Amino acid sequence: MRRHSALLIGILSLATLTGCASGAADGVSVSPAPTSETPDTSQGPDAAARAQAQAWIDAATVPPDAVRSASAIGGFHSYQGWPCQPVIEQEAYWTISGMTVAETANWLAANPTADLVSTAVGTVDEEGDYDEATVGYIPADDSQQGVVYTVAKKEDGVAIRAEVAALTESAVCPSLPPGSIMGKPGQG
Repeated sequence: MRRHSALLIGILSLATLTGCASGAADGVSVSPAPTSETPDTSQGPDAAARAQAQAWIDAATVPPDAVRSASAIGGFHSYQGWPCQPVIEQEAYWTISGMTVAETANWLAANPTADLVSTAVGTVDEEGDYDEATVGYIPADDSQQGVVYTVAKKEDGVAIRAEVAALTESAVCPSLPPGSIMGKPGQG
């Protein structure tokens, strides 16, 4: 009888300790370890948007002396909001030594990316000392997708950030009151 009691106490102790270690008694769910596999989205519903965003990044037109950065560059004071959602977003960055914000923005406005249409309403005055400027490109008038370049002043030149958004199949734009319109990407 003593043996059975000792065995029963040992089993109960072990079960209690195991329950404490799992976190299950605290109402905490334990997730399985993450796997290194990434799902194949190339055939999913957003495949066309993903391909379009990548195509616009690949076709980005920047000044000849621009050097592409492998990582994000900080110091930008504004960001493009995409009112229609969901979208596939991508970014790319470049630096250019010896150019001003105005020179770079005007170059970007004069050299379209792919088959996109500029949303710029004019040129940037090259006499001004600007910290930042934006130039937007869209595939069609009133489109809420495309590429927005932001040019930021840096110590020895400028940095360019390309923010790209491609509408997914399920993208929906917000309803606006009668007589209202959305600004075009890159216009603030």
